[in-house]
Amino acid sequence: MSDSLAPAPLTLEAALDRMALERLVVTYCHAIDRRDLALVRSLYHDDAVDDHGAMFCGSPDEYVAWLPAMLANWQATRHAVGNMLFLIEGDTANGEIPTTAWHRTADGTRDLIANGRYLDQYARRGGVWKFLRRSLVLDWMEERAVAPSPGGEVDDGVELGRAGPDDPVYARLPLFGADRLTRA
Repeated sequence: MSDSLAPAPLTLEAALDRMALERLVVTYCHAIDRRDLALVRSLYHDDAVDDHGAMFCGSPDEYVAWLPAMLANWQATRHAVGNMLFLIEGDTANGEIPTTAWHRTADGTRDLIANGRYLDQYARRGGVWKFLRRSLVLDWMEERAVAPSPGGEVDDGVELGRAGPDDPVYARLPLFGADRLTRA
């Protein structure tokens, strides 16, 4: 039986599959933003393809090898997703995932905001859903100058996030820290 976007009763198995696919998608956002490249790699099947258009298209290993140079352009990134739609048929699934990705330039003077969609193909193997093909479609871009802080720092005393293993999430949330250390 084929899945459909039309309203229909949702089985427990279908709900669990959607939850697993949502977790895969949001874990990708966390892994990219925290520069956890081992985690990024673990989200793809070995025969998968990541297609970011003219920027990059290749295997998961090639993608992870390409990421450090690309991410070096950015002081910070924040990927967010919403309105996830999945169609599931057996051990395969497709997903349209709207995304907004904020990129702060390495010198901190500009923000580049990409608004687009991931058009994903997934496969469940050994009971685990992973990306089989991840394609990025860009809907529009914005570029903004970063305004200087107005003084009287609103963020005084608040620890700043960092890309990489020194981000506060790993020190403040022990389960996150232990999980990253197991892949380091």
